[in-house]
Amino acid sequence: MHLLLVEDDPELVSALLKPLKDAGYVIDVAKDGIEGEYLGNENIYDIAILDLGLPKRNGLEVLKNWRNADNKLPVIILTARDTWQERVDGFKTGADDYLGKPFHVEELLARISALLHRSSRSTGNILKNGQLTLDEDTQTVTTDDGLIHQLTGTEFRLLRYFLLNTGRVLSKTRLTDHLYNLDSDKDSNVIEAYIKRLRKMLGKDRIETRRGQGYVFKELN
Repeated sequence: MHLLLVEDDPELVSALLKPLKDAGYVIDVAKDGIEGEYLGNENIYDIAILDLGLPKRNGLEVLKNWRNADNKLPVIILTARDTWQERVDGFKTGADDYLGKPFHVEELLARISALLHRSSRSTGNILKNGQLTLDEDTQTVTTDDGLIHQLTGTEFRLLRYFLLNTGRVLSKTRLTDHLYNLDSDKDSNVIEAYIKRLRKMLGKDRIETRRGQGYVFKELN
């Protein structure tokens, strides 16, 4: 999953990057409101983490501009704990959640996970499709035969994205946009290689190829 972190505090950014990456997310960072608003309109992110006290353009204005442009990007706003009015204004503008500073990174991870899971059939940090289960905490998948497989970072990100978008046609471009940050080399052949590996692990019929369109992870009961 691809996250946009809009935050101008370099110490906070540095403290967040490693645990977010360890949790299987790819992150792009914007250090001011203008850059953040621009990136948030690129339609490549799954969630934005948006500080309200930004230089050049404050976070509330960024959020308002996104919503006025019908940009439905899920947003977690970061605020100082005593600025309750900012939180209220953020929700009225279209924020999905908020987190008061200072905070523990574990709480941020929990809120990101909860927001991603709201529209999916999942329980806690477990994603299911039929007998297949993906444990986000251990980054392992249990297949239909009951075997537990440890996933690489890319395998985990790809399978999680498939499970959160079960039944949808996902193009190679969309997959690469949501699996790699802006600084990465995006090679669609790499996606094909990882899909081949997932098919070998999960069964070849789990992921359907739609010629000229992309891939569909099938819904199973």
